[in-house]
Amino acid sequence: MLRILGRMSSINVRKVIWTAAEAGLEFQHEGEWAGERSSRDPAFLALNPNGLVPVLVSDEGVLWESNAICRYLAGRAGRNDLYPAEPWARAQVDMWLDWQATELNSTWRPAVLALVRGDASFDAAAIRASVERWNGLMGLLEDQLAKTGAFATGPAFTLADIVLCLSLQRWLKTPIERPATPALIAWRERLLARAAAKAWIDPQTP
Repeated sequence: MLRILGRMSSINVRKVIWTAAEAGLEFQHEGEWAGERSSRDPAFLALNPNGLVPVLVSDEGVLWESNAICRYLAGRAGRNDLYPAEPWARAQVDMWLDWQATELNSTWRPAVLALVRGDASFDAAAIRASVERWNGLMGLLEDQLAKTGAFATGPAFTLADIVLCLSLQRWLKTPIERPATPALIAWRERLLARAAAKAWIDPQTP
């Protein structure tokens, strides 16, 4: 059976679990890692030398990096609806997956670390700049969802919606001022209607 290691409060862990649930794959979640059990434990570092969650342990080996795990799970289940086989459609999904992991994630770190996790190393200017950049990129996603009127890449639900919705959840749960984003909120409601999504979108922590 697949094993998914990592605490539920991590949006990267939740995106992997949601993907596995969407794909209909059986898995065992070991939620104590990076929580009650340190991810610096030698047993964990033997799986991921970066000491970060999530980690996937399969019969084929070990994977880390959450978006790579999501791609693998969709492929393992043969779910071309989640991760298309056709090159252009797949590239559209990859574009948003990569944007989420690089551009979007780099904006929120000072704000989340300071305002949610109590890291005092960021001054007010750094936090303000983080919030402004974060709001700007979420506005870009708002425009995309207003254009498609459905899902991130168009009319069909894909892996892009999973990873981006978890990023939206972090944005909504962080105590900052946000612009109105009706398209994003409507999209979130569409995703919450999916049976596999409900347990993973809305935990208490961002």
